[in-house]
Amino acid sequence: MYVRYAFNTTERFLKTTWVAVLLIVFLFSNAFALGPIHRINNLITSQDAVLLASPNGDIIYSINAAKKLIPASTLKLVTSLVAIHYLNEGYHFPTEFYLDNDSNLIIKGYGDPLMVSEEVKKISLTLKPLIGSINDIVLDDTFFEKPLIIPGTVKDSLQPYDAPNGALCVNFNTVNFKFSDKDIVSAEPQTPIVNIARQKIRSENLTSGRILLTNNGDEITRYAGEIFYYFLQTQGIDIRGDIKLGRGNIDKGKLIYRHISPFDLSEIIARLLEYSNNYMANQLLLTTGAEVLGPPATMEKGVKVAKTYLSQQFNLNDLSIVEGSGISRSNRLTAQTFLKILAEFKPYHGLMQHKDNEYYKTGTLTGVNTRAGYIVSQKGALYPFVVLINTPGKTTAPIMKQLKRLVH
Repeated sequence: MYVRYAFNTTERFLKTTWVAVLLIVFLFSNAFALGPIHRINNLITSQDAVLLASPNGDIIYSINAAKKLIPASTLKLVTSLVAIHYLNEGYHFPTEFYLDNDSNLIIKGYGDPLMVSEEVKKISLTLKPLIGSINDIVLDDTFFEKPLIIPGTVKDSLQPYDAPNGALCVNFNTVNFKFSDKDIVSAEPQTPIVNIARQKIRSENLTSGRILLTNNGDEITRYAGEIFYYFLQTQGIDIRGDIKLGRGNIDKGKLIYRHISPFDLSEIIARLLEYSNNYMANQLLLTTGAEVLGPPATMEKGVKVAKTYLSQQFNLNDLSIVEGSGISRSNRLTAQTFLKILAEFKPYHGLMQHKDNEYYKTGTLTGVNTRAGYIVSQKGALYPFVVLINTPGKTTAPIMKQLKRLVH
């Protein structure tokens, strides 16, 4: 009897001890979680939203997740996903070169966002054995509607983030310059200073930096034409005529070269997300709209395609998207929407910026600070998160610190 009593007493003691240990662990775990949650709750207002989910989509933390807020440049994740869906990862932008019956070189653009001086030089090398001399250079930019107005951009701005879009553009429609011995020179050795850029710099009385070409007087297309003119002439091609704009007589011409950009869509998106380039984002959305609904590209078509994608793929209908870069404050999305976007974007997360244990895309406008992406756990699992701060004066940094404490 004594042995049995002692055994039963010991067993009850052990059970009680284990219950106590489990209770302590439970309380400690909840206290650990409640700490970050309490801090996040104190960091945000009704104009902000935060959401964190597990790798399989279970919600770990959520507040104001259904509230429509300004996403700023995190919208570029949506634009990228729309482009991937309709164009596919391996899509390469073309640019076509025709020679008509009057020996005019017709250059037809299709919105290549990475047509830069280095590419124009390579194209000129390719064209050299195909054409000895030409009359006019005809710039056909009719694949995009003109004029194109991007909601959220400032007219006549000199800021690169307001860069206009077009079917035939070079160097992101910007010029980086400086003065040397009272003369305007390029701050980038691969790019010459052409007449239209020199005139704009002097008219604006600028001293150095990066300026923006606009749609006024077809500046952006004429700039592209002068860059092509410079490199073609440098290769020894005799140009007897001038630079002209308009739809080239392609039907009566001969396609002598179809340039395919060396950058596929995934490479373009990686650069777009790294530099948060508004121009590149809207070039993608405009081109996608034209490819799906037919040219000319318009912002209305691009937005319609984006909304159709979100509706058909995720049953998301009550959204406000007016352009593809996030520069417009009229864009409104919810954290719940972003969670679905991030679930779909997961196979492409490597295209995002990566630092420490996070893949992310940020967004900033006056009074707006946003961040979306994936926190990587110690085991390598991806925890999607969304932070939409629309309260002036607040940032995502302290919230991210607490979210990372919730990921084990």
